Amino acid sequence: MGTRIGVIGIGGVGGYFGGLLAKAYKDNDQAEICFIARSITSSIIKRNGLKLITPEGTETVFPAIVSNDAVEIGKLDVLIIAVKSYDLEGALQKIAPCITRNTIILPLLNGVGAKDSILQLYPNNLVLDGCVFVISKILESGVIERIAGKGTLFFGSEIHNQRLEDLHQLFLAAGINAKYAPNILEVVWGKFMFISTLASITSYLDITTGEIIENKTYLSLLEKLLVEFKAVATTQSIELSENIIQEILQKIAKLPYETTTSMQRDFQQGKRTEYFALTKYIVDLGEENRVEIPTYKMVLEALIIKSDKLKI
Repeated sequence: MGTRIGVIGIGGVGGYFGGLLAKAYKDNDQAEICFIARSITSSIIKRNGLKLITPEGTETVFPAIVSNDAVEIGKLDVLIIAVKSYDLEGALQKIAPCITRNTIILPLLNGVGAKDSILQLYPNNLVLDGCVFVISKILESGVIERIAGKGTLFFGSEIHNQRLEDLHQLFLAAGINAKYAPNILEVVWGKFMFISTLASITSYLDITTGEIIENKTYLSLLEKLLVEFKAVATTQSIELSENIIQEILQKIAKLPYETTTSMQRDFQQGKRTEYFALTKYIVDLGEENRVEIPTYKMVLEALIIKSDKLKI
């Protein structure tokens, strides 16, 4: 039997990259791909497969196993976690029987706190740092659309061993644009800077990225968030690019005018949000390290009020 890879969280990220793995290793003994999904999603994928819609076309893939039963899934060599940050602990508890001391755990969550949270539960496991750059979303249970770009998956660890090299090769062979990055913390924090500032300001103002870029007052607010974020990152010994603020602003300016963020849409729909992981995390670090972050604090206070009103 090959490497047993479990993917929990079959949404825009887990569904897309997990789908590529399932497609590549359907009839291949190098790896066995297991989808860990809620009951409804699990039954849909068992019956109809996972539909991947990309700019190149549409195809349906079937993993070797799809289940929400840890006993049925069995022991895993690699666990890829792509759930929302607030679901992390519950997801790990649900699949605890699948995780052995030798299971490599790769979180692909928003934010940077997932690794520490996982290590509190599994201190003896190899827990990687990772992030993805992909524009994809779940259209409905069992249907994932990649809107643009091929998507890149970065992962790494301060510990280097052959198992990680082998995992990298499994990703590449599945057609995943995977990067085994020695500077993984810089990559992860660079993405976090983009997501945290953009999710925070769009949720605060509840307007599109195009409306922010074209308005001097809103753009100035975004720039202040970026400056404060970088100051906090510096206290964590994270060496971000000197030009990262301008690079992020340029990236946001190139987004379609009507772009909104996932956290913003969750607020709009009255759903549970990730403001703890994306906004409060930076405020807490800033206060702990005595960094002046007045803009982040203002935004956080507004999001807390908004969340309380929605009772989420």
